[in-house]
Amino acid sequence: MLNYKQVKFKLEKMNEISYVVVFPNIFSKNKIPQLIKNIKKILKIKNQEYNSVKRDGDVILVNANDPVFASSAINLLFGIEKIAIARQVKNDFQNIISEITTIGGNLLLKGEKFLVKVEGISKGFLVKDIEIAATSNIIEKKSNLGAHPGTDENFDKLLYTYLTKNYAYICIFSDNGKSGIPYQSQDQQTICAIYDEISAVSCYETIKQGYDTKIIVCYRQKSELMNLSKIINQIIPRLVQEKIGLEFYHLKIKPNGIKNYLIYVNSVIEIMLSYSNKKISIALSPLIFPANFIDNALNNVFCKNKIPIIPLTGVDNELFTEAKEIGLERNIKKLEKMINITSNDVPKFSKTSVESALKTKQEIFVKLGANNVHDILDSLDENH
Repeated sequence: MLNYKQVKFKLEKMNEISYVVVFPNIFSKNKIPQLIKNIKKILKIKNQEYNSVKRDGDVILVNANDPVFASSAINLLFGIEKIAIARQVKNDFQNIISEITTIGGNLLLKGEKFLVKVEGISKGFLVKDIEIAATSNIIEKKSNLGAHPGTDENFDKLLYTYLTKNYAYICIFSDNGKSGIPYQSQDQQTICAIYDEISAVSCYETIKQGYDTKIIVCYRQKSELMNLSKIINQIIPRLVQEKIGLEFYHLKIKPNGIKNYLIYVNSVIEIMLSYSNKKISIALSPLIFPANFIDNALNNVFCKNKIPIIPLTGVDNELFTEAKEIGLERNIKKLEKMINITSNDVPKFSKTSVESALKTKQEIFVKLGANNVHDILDSLDENH
């Protein structure tokens, strides 16, 4: 697969108009208007100029000044199965074959195995007819390349085309999306706390599930702030907001030992329960935490007439995949150790620590940019 730099070079050589084509996943098909709103927001936040963002059947078509950077920005969003940079032609048999042949000739390298794949709405012909005809054309007209057809299981380059009622989109480049559903698809704001790697993945998953998320950050010692700031920097672009408010709390709980960790988790939940928000996202999973600990935490949330959201329920090996998506590759070993929590104790939250922490609240505002980590740390120092 080409990378973004290679795509930009290819587009400059082709010197023709290209579009960004966004393919909503199956869970977002009934939420396309919200996804369109989010696309417009993220393009504005990332200073990417565009002429239009509109729907064409089951896909979203973005006419951007710089499709390479625009597609990179859009791919921060949830609710997308894949995103492509493509040429648009009329949904006409000969036009489609001609364009696939031209683009294939520009993309293929000598001796590569290629696969022509066509999906969508065909008019007066079968998509299979397009695949066969385009494959034959490429072999005949680009014989100097020595490129030859591959199979569904074995190919070097995919030449993908998607057909809508009126147009065909012949893809120059495509990339997988982040799945999930569009941000703010769910109603009511949800409180989410980031205090370690597991809670970061949980917060990421909360946003991925479409919740409007208010992030608070808890820490036990100042040395944790650098790592937490780096994690936050990976998550906040998914909020599709130019300026993000974050609230920090210092909990004076010892950082060592399973019992202290469970006290810490319960104390963080208690801080979240101090907010007026009805929904609370808690970073608990039966695959990680003892069942009696989870039962106790949920009971505590229900007793305060709040609704718990448990985004990690059912997430197994995806935990590590999503950890990598938010830049936690180096923390995988730490995550693996945290998963082996074994304890029969159900320690309560530390009332003294929570009361003390509530007095340490620091609210800062971060404008999305290249220096978010330094901006967060500098803001915290200024507020001391």
